[in-house]
Amino acid sequence: MSSPYRALARATARSALTYKSNLFLGLCAVLFQLVALLAVWRVVLGDSPSVQGFTWPQMRSYLLVAFAAGTLVSVFGDFRTAHRIQSGLVALDIIKPLDFQRARFAETLGGAWIEVVVVAVVAGLTLSFTGGVDLPSGTASALFTASLLLLVPLKFVIVHLSTLACFWTQNFIGVQWTRLALVNLLSGALIPLTFLPGWLAAVAQWSPFAGLVSTPALIFIGRVDPGRGLLLVAVQLGWVVALWFGARLIWRAALRRLTVHGG
Repeated sequence: MSSPYRALARATARSALTYKSNLFLGLCAVLFQLVALLAVWRVVLGDSPSVQGFTWPQMRSYLLVAFAAGTLVSVFGDFRTAHRIQSGLVALDIIKPLDFQRARFAETLGGAWIEVVVVAVVAGLTLSFTGGVDLPSGTASALFTASLLLLVPLKFVIVHLSTLACFWTQNFIGVQWTRLALVNLLSGALIPLTFLPGWLAAVAQWSPFAGLVSTPALIFIGRVDPGRGLLLVAVQLGWVVALWFGARLIWRAALRRLTVHGG
């Protein structure tokens, strides 16, 4: 990352740390959400040895990975970029000698380390009360790490694409709700994809959304063999590349809709 983009990343981190109360409240919110999901699934599983092949230890690990995946790239760049587009401030970004998409990605990376700290704290607190989890080893560990790293650019570009919709609509809240609904359902964040109807599970598994939760979570708990895991990570990478360059094409089309002082 070149110097201007590193400066953007540092500025984003400093901006986030300025509002420590917001970070604390966010920490409390995600902790409550995780505890609630753990409680619900503990009741669902009950005394059954497994449901759809998921045991309680596996489901607990799955929920922890889903929580981590949902927390990463969730705070920075969403409303900020939408506001700049809707207010016209994006015109100032266009005249800067920086690539707009890369600049937004640098801002996302600047805030990512704070989100990693939040994940570590919440996961540590949760594990201290619910017990430890089995960590993947060998090939599974490498695949999980690769999947988790790919999750960051994949989630960024999905969020970035949704904010570009502001060039065509002034109602970003509706766009955001639609995106959140699709992500929560088709990523496996609400329930593992195997719980969905067969045709919908198949569509979701090969969609870009599966790479946000289902792929890293299934690899982590050992529900896929190394060959299948490698295929799922390759699909993740393919979607990152396709959506990254797709977003650039949409950005070029969006610029033709930009009006500054009537021109």
